[in-house]
Amino acid sequence: MRVHPAGAIDGAVQTCRVDLREALPLWEPTPGWLNTASYGLPPRPTVEAVRRALGEWQRGDVPWSVWDVSTGRARAEFARLVGVETDDVAIGAAVSQLLAPVAASLPAGARVVVPEIEFTSNLFPWLVRDLDVRTVPLDKVADAVDGRTAVVAFSIVQSATGEMSPVEDILAAARANGALVVADASQAAGWLPLDATRFDVLACAAYKWLMAPRGAAFCYVAPAVLDRIRPVAAGWYAGDEPGGEPHAYYGPPLRLAPTARRFDLSPAWFSYVGAAPALELLNAVGVERIHAHDVALADRFLRGLGLPPAGSAIVSVDLPGAAERLAAAGVRAAVRDGRLRAAFHLYTTDADVDLALNALT
Repeated sequence: MRVHPAGAIDGAVQTCRVDLREALPLWEPTPGWLNTASYGLPPRPTVEAVRRALGEWQRGDVPWSVWDVSTGRARAEFARLVGVETDDVAIGAAVSQLLAPVAASLPAGARVVVPEIEFTSNLFPWLVRDLDVRTVPLDKVADAVDGRTAVVAFSIVQSATGEMSPVEDILAAARANGALVVADASQAAGWLPLDATRFDVLACAAYKWLMAPRGAAFCYVAPAVLDRIRPVAAGWYAGDEPGGEPHAYYGPPLRLAPTARRFDLSPAWFSYVGAAPALELLNAVGVERIHAHDVALADRFLRGLGLPPAGSAIVSVDLPGAAERLAAAGVRAAVRDGRLRAAFHLYTTDADVDLALNALT
């Protein structure tokens, strides 16, 4: 991946670093986009890659295996982003889909502790099973974990409010009581530095802060818990095929991959065609620099409203009529739980913040 003088980045996979200011021309947002917590905006290499693949599909120019190369690229880049081995990452289409096998592997009546504010993708997979699901306030999650707890499941950053969960406290309580730790990183990965090896399972939808098309999602499964989870959704893409064959399509015996690939779901090709260059660009810029940029803008927004900084790229404020005033000014944000939710990412600028503040103040 190279930055050219005009600001364009090609699609070659490289390990070079890209300055955030040089990368900014790769996005073309209409001013006022403060809604990455709903969906992220794709960089030009992602848009061009998807358009190219759609043309190939329309004409029948290439076999599907050409597009599937992007699945491997995206898997490797996500692993790099969260500090794990590539073989420990499974791919799918949605967080709930990737967490369902974890829930299905628990015995009936097993206790699962979840924050009461949790997004349903990390709640419904537990609720639809015959499990003892306990929902508690976010700041009480660690206290609710005891020797009867099989799993504690939570989002690292909460979707509704942008609050960062008390990860250290939860991890300490879970480890002390032998509970599995299942984290949803959909609102964290891409702007918050993460070490996924600290969790047993970490799932992430890629269409938000990873700026990929919807239909790509990733799941880290720690090797220590691999055999405790039954791959109940296994299909041809989860198979292990020795002898150089990428996949065998027909007949027994069961032959699952020995790694987290056994949890793979057949990929939505074009979603991964778009995900690969987006993730490569994120890693080239560096999540530490993105974190500093995003949080600085979010805190600037809060200070402009006379509120204290929160240290998160997602902010939630109670301002009656704020959504209507922002919409009238062309600022796109969201309302969650009756509060304005604004999100700031690497393509957000000071001008976007000023546009929102002018509308609100």
